[in-house]
Formats: sequence, C-alpha cells, structure tokens
Amino acid sequence: MEKSTAEITVEYIKDHPHIKSCLKLGLINYSSLARMIAKDLNIEKKTSKDAILIAARRCQMQLKKEKSYESHIQALLTQSEIQVKNRIVVLICAKNALDILLEGQMQAKKEQATFYLLEGSENYIVITQETLMTKLEKAAKNSLVKKQEGLALITYKTPKDIEMMPGVIAYLASLFSENGVNIVELLSCWTDTLFIIDAKDTTKVMGFLQF
Repeated sequence: MEKSTAEITVEYIKDHPHIKSCLKLGLINYSSLARMIAKDLNIEKKTSKDAILIAARRCQMQLKKEKSYESHIQALLTQSEIQVKNRIVVLICAKNALDILLEGQMQAKKEQATFYLLEGSENYIVITQETLMTKLEKAAKNSLVKKQEGLALITYKTPKDIEMMPGVIAYLASLFSENGVNIVELLSCWTDTLFIIDAKDTTKVMGFLQF
C-alpha cells in the first residue's frame, strides 16, 4: 500500500533528529521546512506540498506533548547518581569459551572487580577491567572474536520509579546520539543503566547526563 504524503512527512521528520528537536521546541519555519522536505523527496505538486505543511504542524503538536512528558523523565533523572569506571575492556568470544569466562567471572568476584557476562545468539560479551583482561584474553585466545580497549563504564543509578515510567532509556540514549557519542554497549539491571563508551567521551557524557 502506497504511503500518503502525511505519512512520508512524519517518517522524514523522525529520520532527522535535528529537525524533530527544532519542531519540539517550536524553533522552525514551517514553510521553509515544507519546501526542504518537498525538494528532498522530489515532490512537485502544490497539493502535496500543502499536505507536507499540514503534516509538519500536526507533528509539532504531538511533539509538544512529548516535550511535556520529557519534563517528568527529567524530574526522575534529577534524583539519579552517576558512577564512572575507566580502563574498561569489552571482549567478544565464541560460544565454546563459556567455561573460561565463568572462571574469569569467579576471579573477578574474588578481586571485587567489574565483570559482566552477556550471552548473544552467537557470542558471549564480557565487560571487565583491564586488570583482568590479560589472563582472560590468554585463556580464551582461541575463542576471542574481538577486543575493544580504552573504554569507560558509565553507571546511571535511578530511583526504582524508572520501572513505571516508559521512555527513560530511549531519552537517555537520544542524548548520546544528539551529542555525537557512540554507545559501544548498553545494558540495564533494574535501577542501573550501564553505558560503555570511548573513554575520551567521558567528560562530555558527564556534562549532558547532569540534570
């Protein structure tokens, strides 16, 4: 089924976060936006251009509701705490490395070191500290698929109300995207949301995660 001009317009706005942000804040000229969208989508008919303009205005009304909802998310996040750990490494290993990884996990507990073991469909992912990397890498060398060093672990500790408020993780992830910070890994454990990032981005992240 062919999509309507209104549907195409909404998709376009969603695919361009900077436009979406400006609409949400009311900082955009609708006529200019409609002309730009029409040009990018090769739309020539005046009726279609008018439909784009109307769709953009309706989209802005919906985004204003989202902005209001974001204030509730931000209120929750003002009660949050941030913890940072540097010298983090991510290892991706084949499935046959499970026993070795479990031994590494036990060693990490003894040393009270950071260690997260995640299972994917084809691989295991280990998030740990560089102090454990050498032994673990050596033991699992035949199963090691990829290694990433020079990372930082940002632990965002929120109140337990997070489980009742949809959109918190999406909102936090959008801040990383809008500020040009890549999330290497993301995991959540009830009130803890963990972001693995390049260590060089730590200062920037600490800035935009303060509420």
